[in-house]
Amino acid sequence: MIEQGAFPVEPWHVRETQLDLDLIAQSESVFALSNGHVGLRGNLDEGEPHGIPGSYLAGFYERRPLPYAEAGYGYPEDGQSLVDVTNGKLIRLLVADEPLDVRYGRLRAHERVLDLRAGTLHRELEWESPAGAAVRVRSTRLVSFVHRSVAAICYVVEPVDQPLRLILQSELVANEAQPKISGDPRVGEALAAPLEAVSQDLEQRGALLVHRTRRSGLLLGAGMDHVVEGPSTTLEQDVREDWARTTVACTLQPGQQLRVVKLLSYGWSASRSAPAVRDQVAAALSGARLAGWDGLVADQRAYLDAFWEDADVEVDGDAAVQQAVRFGLFHVLQAGARAEQRAISAKGLTGPGYDGHAFWDTEGFVLPVLTATRPHAAADALRWRASTLPAARDRARQLDLSGAAFPWRTIDGQECSAYWPAGTAGFHIGADIAYAVEQYRLATGDETFERETGLPLLIETARLWQSLGHHDRHGGWHVDGVTGPDEYSAVQDDNAFTNLMAARNLRAAAESCARHPRAARDLRVTTEETASWRDAADAVSVHIDAELGVHQQSRDFTSLSEWPFEAYRNRYPLLLHAPYVQLYRKQVLKQADLVLAMHWCGEAFTAEQKARNVDYYERRTVRDSSLSACTQAVMCAEVGHLELAHRYTIEAALIDLRDLHRNSRDGLHMASLAGAWIALVAGFGGMRTRGEDLLLDPALPDGISRLTFGVFWRGAHLHVEVRHDQVTLSTHDGPIRLLLGTEQVELEQGASLTRPLVRRKALLPQPQQPPGREPPEASHIA
Repeated sequence: MIEQGAFPVEPWHVRETQLDLDLIAQSESVFALSNGHVGLRGNLDEGEPHGIPGSYLAGFYERRPLPYAEAGYGYPEDGQSLVDVTNGKLIRLLVADEPLDVRYGRLRAHERVLDLRAGTLHRELEWESPAGAAVRVRSTRLVSFVHRSVAAICYVVEPVDQPLRLILQSELVANEAQPKISGDPRVGEALAAPLEAVSQDLEQRGALLVHRTRRSGLLLGAGMDHVVEGPSTTLEQDVREDWARTTVACTLQPGQQLRVVKLLSYGWSASRSAPAVRDQVAAALSGARLAGWDGLVADQRAYLDAFWEDADVEVDGDAAVQQAVRFGLFHVLQAGARAEQRAISAKGLTGPGYDGHAFWDTEGFVLPVLTATRPHAAADALRWRASTLPAARDRARQLDLSGAAFPWRTIDGQECSAYWPAGTAGFHIGADIAYAVEQYRLATGDETFERETGLPLLIETARLWQSLGHHDRHGGWHVDGVTGPDEYSAVQDDNAFTNLMAARNLRAAAESCARHPRAARDLRVTTEETASWRDAADAVSVHIDAELGVHQQSRDFTSLSEWPFEAYRNRYPLLLHAPYVQLYRKQVLKQADLVLAMHWCGEAFTAEQKARNVDYYERRTVRDSSLSACTQAVMCAEVGHLELAHRYTIEAALIDLRDLHRNSRDGLHMASLAGAWIALVAGFGGMRTRGEDLLLDPALPDGISRLTFGVFWRGAHLHVEVRHDQVTLSTHDGPIRLLLGTEQVELEQGASLTRPLVRRKALLPQPQQPPGREPPEASHIA
């Protein structure tokens, strides 16, 4: 775990003031840079030492066989793993013939700073070689939001106190050796030399390498170019199948410096030829040369200035959460900004965790943030899902179902989960996709998107539910043998979250068909079919334990035996310490499930039911998933446990800055980073959709004195400021209509209004959590 204070709390920076080699893999994830297309882990410039080397392209993967002790019909045959592509970050420096390596000689100073407004990673170090030669190095790295295929590094070196001969080696390296994989199932599968060489080209000051994956057959191009400034420099070039090198040599006097700007470009394709991919990379390098380093930096800052103007969240009273929510927003933007119809994975492009797969996390947690702050990126993510409809239809047919069965985990749309109970059985992913479509339509009013992209997704997921569910002899509609969000309760009947989300999916599909009857007819939807969807939704079965007064997570859940929490006080996560045969038959939750249903389908519950359900399930939820804390924050805030909600917000926000789950080395938790925003905006801002309306119902905990945020709604940008005694709404590009509590309000362009707030009171005392799973106090983690 990263100790308190490892990253000093600052509003706009994440700063590492000293290099801890025991935590280098974690810092590589924290300092990763990406634009949604290209991702570079925060490895040191010289490449070694490293925790996990990592350069990634969205959607670029290699196939691998999935092993089974006993195969079964319908089991996926191939998995997919994100490939560590050609590394262009490498800049090795020899100081008077000795390589700069922080493990040797003396590291006099070392600092790295992730600048959330500039979108750069800056590094400064002063190093003394074993022979006593000292140099000062400053490097700045960026992955461009504006130039989708481009990354760049500005590397400046100068002698400290004596003339020095310097050799700088800038490299492209493919098929880097990967670290050994641990026994943690959340870690990705390492691939050995997945790339085979296709072509190599030397340029005037750089090189271009083209490779192909051995099994998936995807083409990859990587190129580098250099701008060199310094006295009496010489330059040499070399290229081989798996690496290329540009070498710069010079002698510097004290006061002189060598400045090298390294320009990088990446591209890949499943269909274009090798020359076409090579030319695409070369063209992107030409564009980068035209912009120059100063232009790339200025473009990056301008892009982020516009983003923060729209999306910034201000949190007065909790400086650690303030830093963390901006860090989270920055990484969510990095994951999705230029993904452009490629999957947004659970780790973004920050590491190899989960093999680079996308799950329901994307639609459930990341897209709400993008929909509110960068709607075009959310639309592109949903267009990617729509592009995988053929594979989802094929999967449904393989499972003897109608419609589309979307994969539990995937990169290109094929199912990659080899474990049925916590994979294929999680059919709720279809409803989660439909929910994201519905929320995007509500927020944007984009009828073209709904007709062309949303409608097919809604129809095919509705058809899946109609074939999965069934009516009993009394007319009730059930979905049996499925796994909800809580993966410790697998293959259950009538999971409440799944049933409610399926009903929502069915209604949304029917309503969308009514809005677009011609497009619906083109997709062979009949009046009888939409009527059957509505009938199923109206008859959906959700079970209540009348004696306890709580909803059952699934049929008969509350009759299961209790989990021996005290015996497992120090043995979390349970998935690494307890057999699933025990987890599946006890009342223990990996993550919020019924509680998540109350967030996303709140209209199905009364205020008293929400309070009772939160009280019951809080005591049984161990949060072994990073998806849980933000949802618990939202619902605890809604039922009046504001201080507990604040503690869950802290956990969601600081999961990676403090490595709370001890696996940030494998990549950041995109859903939890998005969840920090959700906890603040949906939790303390009380933001929901109610019917066709936007709803705000804010309340603050004692530890936050002021909260502000901005969201897009129907083409307008709404700014919200919440204090303990009042809320102020304003817009500079209205008009906008919404519900503030129970009041319907309308803002004209440039208008604002202020209303008083009444302190929210809880209906029940604050609940306890399982032993050892209490959320952190602010003083223990900030």
